[in-house]
Amino acid sequence: MIALTVSLQVTPGCRDDFLAAIEAQAERSFTDEPGCLYFDVVCDLSDDHHFVFHELYEDEAAVEAHRAAPHFSVWREAAARYVVPGSQVNTLSRRLFHHS
Repeated sequence: MIALTVSLQVTPGCRDDFLAAIEAQAERSFTDEPGCLYFDVVCDLSDDHHFVFHELYEDEAAVEAHRAAPHFSVWREAAARYVVPGSQVNTLSRRLFHHS
């Protein structure tokens, strides 16, 4: 499994619009990308403008399918209106262990 983690900040006053865009993105990820296994977004309790996305994909090919999906470019353009420039950090990693 491949994990994609994205950390970013949204401009103050844009949180609710950003959350609506995230919800639409998540729905399309699951319907358009069969390799998307998990999509989670958390908000920092001490700063409700800081978000972390956790996504799980079957393999690297599924991550590439995610990036190539038509809704991904739409998402990037929409999110650019809300994200503080320079705040986004993406991490791609191999998931080794999970306990629940």
